[in-house]
Amino acid sequence: MTEHESTTTVLRKNKKVLIASLTGSAIEWFDYFLYGTAAALVFNKIFFPMVDPVIGLILSYLSFSLTFFIRPIGGVLFAHIGDRIGRKKTLVLTLSLMGGATVMIGLLPTYEMIGLWAPALLILMRIIQGMGIGGEWGGALLLAYEYAPEKRKGFFGSIPQAGVTIGMLMATFIVSLMTMFSEEDFLSWGWRIPFLLSSVLVLLGLWIRKDIDETPDFQKVKASGQVAKAPLRDTLKHHWREVLIAAGLKVVETAPFYIFSTFVVSYATSTLTYQKSQALEAVTLGAMVATIMIPLMGLLSDKIGRQRMYATSVFILGLFIVPWFMLLNTGTTWGIVLATVIAFGVLWAPVTAVLGTLCSEIFSANVRYTGITLGYQLGAALAGGTAPLIATGLLAKYDGDWVPVAWYLAVTVAISLIAIFCASRVKRTTLVQAQPERL
Repeated sequence: MTEHESTTTVLRKNKKVLIASLTGSAIEWFDYFLYGTAAALVFNKIFFPMVDPVIGLILSYLSFSLTFFIRPIGGVLFAHIGDRIGRKKTLVLTLSLMGGATVMIGLLPTYEMIGLWAPALLILMRIIQGMGIGGEWGGALLLAYEYAPEKRKGFFGSIPQAGVTIGMLMATFIVSLMTMFSEEDFLSWGWRIPFLLSSVLVLLGLWIRKDIDETPDFQKVKASGQVAKAPLRDTLKHHWREVLIAAGLKVVETAPFYIFSTFVVSYATSTLTYQKSQALEAVTLGAMVATIMIPLMGLLSDKIGRQRMYATSVFILGLFIVPWFMLLNTGTTWGIVLATVIAFGVLWAPVTAVLGTLCSEIFSANVRYTGITLGYQLGAALAGGTAPLIATGLLAKYDGDWVPVAWYLAVTVAISLIAIFCASRVKRTTLVQAQPERL
């Protein structure tokens, strides 16, 4: 790419790479939100009806949370393959597993049909899903990042990140359509439609990925004979600091996401006086704004610098924690919409837009897949699904007082500000080692 090539020209040249990267990420999050909804509304009734309804709901949610334990295993496994044989082959494998299992869930017989085999098969499909999902994020990100022209790394790295909100919006739209069915039709066959429709996305993703060459960075690693024989061992031995930094960078991206998109619904409807529809509509609007903002912020980061954008955005996000609660506590529709759009749509978007690129830049290409996957999974485990649980627990302990939750969010901000400071030092050290003749 020449220095004067426009963004439009760059997009035209690399549209298949970007679509391939975005598709996998969108399917991942579409599945996440879709399964969560189905677990709450359907699976307890048709896969776990043999027990008390409350126990059935708990078992259904346990099948949902199963991927949080399986994803790290899948991440390490497929990251190893990705650093050994290449990104492209690994991505075809992860998308096939992830998408295939999602479609199969839509075809599963119920407990009434085959008894205990039904929940057993559901759990098996969920395990396969989790394995595929664990390796998908790192591969989708590197497909974009390693194909990116030098002056467009931030923009390209932001594209798979937009899959989070796109998947969320697709699942929300599909679930809202499903509510049009009668309860009998919905439980009988209506719930299957979204799972089966995901096959369209999977086939599109596989078709696009089929025609893409291996990433330039991995081709260079292979040509130079520097392919890591044991990527996990090498990463833990030589890059453990970078893994911790990547995990730290992830903390403020994942905890506020679950607070602003999940916890806000229960807080607004249980502790405050909002209707559920008001909270869900505010989150949907915030997701729409974030979907537009993420690639724009990625593009801007190529001009002003990713570390500067990340640090500034995290700092402003920290400053907005108290106003966010104050706006929610107005009890008005405009208050919850403004709070959610600013926090989720405007301030969270630049953080997630540059996260993947920042993590990619601190690892060498021969262990990059393993490094970013370990950091991502560690950060997600520490601050991801636990965030709504911690926030809800703090509210319960302090009689609905939001101040402890605000302090919790402030801690995540502090952790990630320390991480970005360390990331800048690691990057400078890497540059010094790579170009000592300039010093």
